[in-house]
Amino acid sequence: LALLSDAGHMLTDAAALLLALVALWFAGRPADLKRTFGFFRLEILSALLNGLTLIAIAGFIGYEAWQRIADPQPIRAGLMLGVAAVGLVVNLGGMALLSHSHSMNVRGAFLHVVGDTLSSIGVIVAALVTWLTGWTMLDPIISIVIALVIAFSAFGLIRRAVHVLIEGVPDHIDLVEVFGAMKGIEGVASVHDLHVWTIANQMHALSAHLVVESPGSCVDRDRVLIEARRVLRERFGIDHSTLQIESDDFASHAHSTH
Repeated sequence: LALLSDAGHMLTDAAALLLALVALWFAGRPADLKRTFGFFRLEILSALLNGLTLIAIAGFIGYEAWQRIADPQPIRAGLMLGVAAVGLVVNLGGMALLSHSHSMNVRGAFLHVVGDTLSSIGVIVAALVTWLTGWTMLDPIISIVIALVIAFSAFGLIRRAVHVLIEGVPDHIDLVEVFGAMKGIEGVASVHDLHVWTIANQMHALSAHLVVESPGSCVDRDRVLIEARRVLRERFGIDHSTLQIESDDFASHAHSTH
Protein backbone atom coordinates (compact mmCIF):
# COMPACT_ATOMS: atom_id res chain seq x y z
CA LEU A 1 0.00 0.00 0.00
CA ALA A 2 2.76 2.44 0.89
CA LEU A 3 4.35 1.76 -2.51
CA LEU A 4 1.02 2.30 -4.29
CA SER A 5 0.50 5.55 -2.37
CA ASP A 6 4.02 6.65 -3.24
CA ALA A 7 3.49 5.96 -6.96
CA GLY A 8 0.16 7.77 -7.02
CA HIS A 9 1.63 10.72 -5.20
CA MET A 10 4.50 10.95 -7.68
CA LEU A 11 1.98 11.26 -10.51
CA THR A 12 0.23 14.10 -8.71
CA ASP A 13 3.65 15.69 -8.09
CA ALA A 14 4.17 15.90 -11.83
CA ALA A 15 0.75 17.49 -12.26
CA ALA A 16 1.42 19.92 -9.40
CA LEU A 17 4.74 21.01 -10.90
CA LEU A 18 3.11 21.51 -14.30
CA LEU A 19 0.35 23.58 -12.70
CA ALA A 20 2.90 25.68 -10.82
CA LEU A 21 4.90 26.32 -13.99
CA VAL A 22 1.79 27.35 -15.93
CA ALA A 23 0.79 29.74 -13.12
CA LEU A 24 4.31 31.22 -13.07
CA TRP A 25 4.16 31.75 -16.82
CA PHE A 26 0.82 33.55 -16.58
CA ALA A 27 2.05 35.64 -13.63
CA GLY A 28 4.82 36.97 -15.85
CA ARG A 29 2.36 38.34 -18.40
CA PRO A 30 1.74 42.10 -18.29
CA ALA A 31 -1.41 43.71 -16.93
CA ASP A 32 -4.12 44.81 -19.35
CA LEU A 33 -7.24 46.99 -19.31
CA LYS A 34 -9.37 44.22 -17.77
CA ARG A 35 -6.77 42.80 -15.34
CA THR A 36 -5.00 45.85 -13.96
CA PHE A 37 -2.99 43.80 -11.46
CA GLY A 38 -2.02 41.28 -14.13
CA PHE A 39 -2.24 37.54 -13.52
CA PHE A 40 -0.36 37.36 -10.22
CA ARG A 41 -3.32 35.88 -8.36
CA LEU A 42 -3.15 32.76 -10.55
CA GLU A 43 -0.17 31.71 -8.43
CA ILE A 44 -2.36 31.88 -5.33
CA LEU A 45 -5.14 29.93 -7.05
CA SER A 46 -2.57 27.32 -8.09
CA ALA A 47 -1.41 27.03 -4.47
CA LEU A 48 -5.02 26.61 -3.31
CA LEU A 49 -5.67 23.90 -5.90
CA ASN A 50 -2.48 22.09 -4.92
CA GLY A 51 -3.52 22.24 -1.27
CA LEU A 52 -6.94 20.76 -2.04
CA THR A 53 -5.29 18.05 -4.12
CA LEU A 54 -3.03 17.17 -1.20
CA ILE A 55 -6.07 16.83 1.07
CA ALA A 56 -7.66 14.46 -1.45
CA ILE A 57 -4.45 12.41 -1.65
CA ALA A 58 -4.21 12.21 2.14
CA GLY A 59 -7.84 11.08 2.35
CA PHE A 60 -7.29 8.38 -0.27
CA ILE A 61 -4.13 7.10 1.43
CA GLY A 62 -5.86 7.03 4.82
CA TYR A 63 -8.89 5.18 3.44
CA GLU A 64 -6.78 2.56 1.66
CA ALA A 65 -4.62 2.10 4.75
CA TRP A 66 -7.67 1.47 6.89
CA GLN A 67 -8.93 -1.07 4.38
CA ARG A 68 -5.55 -2.80 4.44
CA ILE A 69 -5.59 -2.96 8.25
CA ALA A 70 -9.01 -4.62 8.13
CA ASP A 71 -7.90 -7.02 5.37
CA PRO A 72 -4.08 -7.55 5.41
CA GLN A 73 -2.43 -8.44 2.11
CA PRO A 74 0.96 -10.06 1.33
CA ILE A 75 3.79 -7.60 0.59
CA ARG A 76 6.73 -7.95 -1.83
CA ALA A 77 9.35 -6.30 0.34
CA GLY A 78 12.19 -6.48 -2.20
CA LEU A 79 10.21 -4.67 -4.91
CA MET A 80 9.04 -2.07 -2.41
CA LEU A 81 12.58 -1.36 -1.26
CA GLY A 82 14.05 -0.97 -4.75
CA VAL A 83 11.34 1.26 -6.17
CA ALA A 84 11.17 3.44 -3.05
CA ALA A 85 14.95 3.95 -3.02
CA VAL A 86 14.86 5.29 -6.59
CA GLY A 87 11.87 7.49 -5.74
CA LEU A 88 13.64 8.88 -2.68
CA VAL A 89 16.65 10.01 -4.74
CA VAL A 90 14.37 11.73 -7.28
CA ASN A 91 12.31 13.43 -4.56
CA LEU A 92 15.36 14.69 -2.67
CA GLY A 93 16.54 16.30 -5.91
CA GLY A 94 13.14 17.93 -6.36
CA MET A 95 13.18 19.26 -2.79
CA ALA A 96 16.62 20.79 -3.35
CA LEU A 97 15.37 22.60 -6.46
CA LEU A 98 12.18 23.97 -4.90
CA SER A 99 13.18 24.64 -1.29
CA HIS A 100 14.59 28.16 -1.80
CA SER A 101 11.50 29.72 -3.36
CA HIS A 102 9.23 32.03 -1.32
CA SER A 103 6.38 31.72 -3.84
CA MET A 104 3.19 30.27 -2.39
CA ASN A 105 2.59 28.65 -5.75
CA VAL A 106 5.97 26.88 -5.72
CA ARG A 107 5.40 26.12 -2.03
CA GLY A 108 2.38 24.04 -3.02
CA ALA A 109 4.48 22.01 -5.47
CA PHE A 110 7.23 21.74 -2.83
CA LEU A 111 4.78 20.27 -0.30
CA HIS A 112 3.78 17.66 -2.87
CA VAL A 113 7.43 16.64 -3.20
CA VAL A 114 7.94 16.68 0.59
CA GLY A 115 4.92 14.42 1.02
CA ASP A 116 6.25 12.10 -1.64
CA THR A 117 9.68 12.05 0.02
CA LEU A 118 8.06 11.05 3.32
CA SER A 119 6.13 8.36 1.45
CA SER A 120 9.37 6.99 -0.01
CA ILE A 121 10.99 6.90 3.41
CA GLY A 122 7.91 5.21 4.83
CA VAL A 123 7.98 2.60 2.09
CA ILE A 124 11.66 1.86 2.76
CA VAL A 125 11.08 1.48 6.50
CA ALA A 126 8.01 -0.72 5.97
CA ALA A 127 9.85 -2.86 3.41
CA LEU A 128 12.84 -3.40 5.72
CA VAL A 129 10.65 -4.32 8.69
CA THR A 130 8.56 -6.67 6.56
CA TRP A 131 11.67 -8.24 5.05
CA LEU A 132 13.36 -8.78 8.41
CA THR A 133 10.38 -9.70 10.59
CA GLY A 134 7.54 -10.67 8.26
CA TRP A 135 5.25 -8.17 10.02
CA THR A 136 3.10 -6.50 7.32
CA MET A 137 0.98 -4.25 9.52
CA LEU A 138 3.60 -1.49 9.54
CA ASP A 139 2.84 -0.70 5.89
CA PRO A 140 -0.70 0.69 6.48
CA ILE A 141 0.32 2.27 9.79
CA ILE A 142 3.09 4.27 8.12
CA SER A 143 0.68 5.19 5.32
CA ILE A 144 -1.74 6.68 7.87
CA VAL A 145 1.05 8.70 9.50
CA ILE A 146 2.14 10.00 6.10
CA ALA A 147 -1.46 10.92 5.25
CA LEU A 148 -1.77 12.92 8.46
CA VAL A 149 1.50 14.81 7.77
CA ILE A 150 0.38 15.60 4.22
CA ALA A 151 -3.04 16.79 5.41
CA PHE A 152 -1.52 19.00 8.11
CA SER A 153 0.80 20.69 5.61
CA ALA A 154 -2.01 21.06 3.07
CA PHE A 155 -4.33 22.77 5.56
CA GLY A 156 -1.62 25.34 6.28
CA LEU A 157 -1.17 26.01 2.55
CA ILE A 158 -4.93 26.31 2.01
CA ARG A 159 -5.27 28.69 4.95
CA ARG A 160 -2.57 31.00 3.59
CA ALA A 161 -3.98 30.93 0.06
CA VAL A 162 -7.51 31.72 1.25
CA HIS A 163 -6.15 34.49 3.49
CA VAL A 164 -4.60 36.14 0.42
CA LEU A 165 -7.71 35.65 -1.71
CA ILE A 166 -9.97 37.34 0.89
CA GLU A 167 -7.37 40.15 1.10
CA GLY A 168 -6.37 39.60 4.70
CA VAL A 169 -3.50 41.53 6.27
CA PRO A 170 -0.15 39.80 5.56
CA ASP A 171 0.97 37.68 8.52
CA HIS A 172 4.22 39.58 9.03
CA ILE A 173 2.56 43.02 9.13
CA ASP A 174 1.02 44.44 12.32
CA LEU A 175 -1.79 46.80 11.27
CA VAL A 176 -1.64 48.66 14.60
CA GLU A 177 2.07 49.28 14.04
CA VAL A 178 1.41 50.55 10.52
CA PHE A 179 -1.28 52.88 11.88
CA GLY A 180 1.12 54.22 14.52
CA ALA A 181 3.91 54.73 11.99
CA MET A 182 1.60 56.71 9.68
CA LYS A 183 0.21 58.81 12.53
CA GLY A 184 3.74 59.48 13.77
CA ILE A 185 4.70 61.33 10.58
CA GLU A 186 5.11 65.03 11.19
CA GLY A 187 2.03 66.92 10.04
CA VAL A 188 -0.35 63.93 10.15
CA ALA A 189 -3.23 64.44 12.57
CA SER A 190 -5.02 61.12 12.06
CA VAL A 191 -5.34 58.08 9.81
CA HIS A 192 -8.48 56.32 8.64
CA ASP A 193 -9.68 53.80 6.02
CA LEU A 194 -6.41 51.90 6.40
CA HIS A 195 -6.26 48.67 4.38
CA VAL A 196 -3.32 46.32 3.82
CA TRP A 197 -3.43 43.20 1.67
CA THR A 198 -1.32 40.88 -0.46
CA ILE A 199 -1.62 40.94 -4.24
CA ALA A 200 0.67 37.95 -4.71
CA ASN A 201 3.85 36.50 -3.23
CA GLN A 202 5.94 39.21 -1.56
CA MET A 203 3.80 41.87 -3.28
CA HIS A 204 1.87 43.84 -0.68
CA ALA A 205 -0.40 46.85 -1.12
CA LEU A 206 -1.87 49.53 1.13
CA SER A 207 -4.47 52.24 0.88
CA ALA A 208 -5.17 54.87 3.52
CA HIS A 209 -6.43 58.38 4.13
CA LEU A 210 -4.02 60.67 5.95
CA VAL A 211 -5.60 63.68 7.64
CA VAL A 212 -3.13 66.55 7.88
CA GLU A 213 -3.23 69.40 10.33
CA SER A 214 -5.24 72.52 9.55
CA PRO A 215 -4.17 74.67 6.58
CA GLY A 216 -2.90 77.36 8.93
CA SER A 217 -0.07 75.04 10.04
CA CYS A 218 1.52 75.16 6.55
CA VAL A 219 1.92 71.38 6.25
CA ASP A 220 3.88 70.33 3.16
CA ARG A 221 1.61 67.63 1.73
CA ASP A 222 4.20 66.41 -0.76
CA ARG A 223 6.69 65.92 2.06
CA VAL A 224 4.08 63.97 4.08
CA LEU A 225 3.41 61.75 1.07
CA ILE A 226 7.10 61.11 0.40
CA GLU A 227 7.79 60.30 4.07
CA ALA A 228 4.76 58.00 4.33
CA ARG A 229 5.83 55.99 1.30
CA ARG A 230 9.40 55.78 2.60
CA VAL A 231 8.20 54.44 5.96
CA LEU A 232 5.91 51.89 4.32
CA ARG A 233 8.67 50.67 2.01
CA GLU A 234 11.53 50.53 4.50
CA ARG A 235 9.72 49.37 7.65
CA PHE A 236 6.98 47.15 6.27
CA GLY A 237 8.08 46.15 2.77
CA ILE A 238 5.03 47.74 1.15
CA ASP A 239 5.96 49.18 -2.24
CA HIS A 240 2.48 49.62 -3.67
CA SER A 241 0.66 52.30 -1.66
CA THR A 242 -2.27 54.57 -2.47
CA LEU A 243 -2.52 57.48 -0.04
CA GLN A 244 -5.16 60.20 0.05
CA ILE A 245 -4.15 63.40 1.84
CA GLU A 246 -7.07 65.22 3.49
CA SER A 247 -7.55 68.33 5.57
CA ASP A 248 -9.42 68.27 8.88
CA ASP A 249 -12.39 70.03 7.28
CA PHE A 250 -12.57 67.57 4.36
CA ALA A 251 -12.33 64.55 6.65
CA SER A 252 -15.05 65.90 8.94
CA HIS A 253 -17.32 66.60 5.98
CA ALA A 254 -16.68 63.17 4.45
CA HIS A 255 -17.54 61.39 7.69
CA SER A 256 -20.69 63.47 8.18
CA THR A 257 -22.04 62.37 4.79
CA HIS A 258 -21.76 58.63 5.59
